[in-house]
Amino acid sequence: MYINMTEGEDEKMTNRWQKDADGIIIFTGLFSAALAAFLTVSVQDLKSNPQDTTAFYLANIYQLLADPNISRASILATPAQPPVFSPSNSAVLVNSLWFLSLVISLTSALLATMLQQWARRY
Repeated sequence: MYINMTEGEDEKMTNRWQKDADGIIIFTGLFSAALAAFLTVSVQDLKSNPQDTTAFYLANIYQLLADPNISRASILATPAQPPVFSPSNSAVLVNSLWFLSLVISLTSALLATMLQQWARRY
């Protein structure tokens, strides 16, 4: 009699766990998809813009061609280097938080999947 009651309660409990895990997996899937969209946009702030480098070199070429007093030796002696790119602290912080939340979301989905597998065997 006691065994029958406990088996029934155990089955109800595992069904609740599986349904809870289903909800967690669905939520984390939707959350991760939305988060990936934000990440694809904000990760661009961490890279240098190739248009800035192109504009820098074009400005240097223009200055060289516009000034007839510059000799060829001085042009070759001082090669122009574009400014070193450094992302802003806020861009690094925001992207770090985006990636951290994505890792947490995917980890919770993994744990919910493991819970479902365990509940099936229980």
